[in-house]
Amino acid sequence: MTGLVTLRIDNVDTLPNNARMVKSHAPILADLPSGAATSAEPSPSGAEVKGSINLRIETQTRQLIDDAAAILGKTRTEFMIESARALAIDVLLDQRLFALDSERYDAFVHVLDNPPAPGPKLRALLRRVPAWKT
Repeated sequence: MTGLVTLRIDNVDTLPNNARMVKSHAPILADLPSGAATSAEPSPSGAEVKGSINLRIETQTRQLIDDAAAILGKTRTEFMIESARALAIDVLLDQRLFALDSERYDAFVHVLDNPPAPGPKLRALLRRVPAWKT
């Protein structure tokens, strides 16, 4: 049985103004054990700009990460943050982008170009005052 090593990663990337840290998701890297702890430090303005992630990771996995990082000339932290960020982006894009063959694409565009007439429920929804205006 391999030993476990605790890693602490401080993310010093500045987040864009519209970015939010999500603390409720499971660890991004699929081969990491569950139970990774996360924390974030609010800035004086209230926006979260720095956070840390504490991970328990098997020694073999840590060595694998260290070897890959060394090949790329990066620190372990840089490698893990860049890898996790890239995978997170891919996962999120997979939820927003989809591929269609030409027949299905044409049908999709046809539905967008020719929407059905609004029914009573849609008309009622459009008459409602938006929550942000009340």
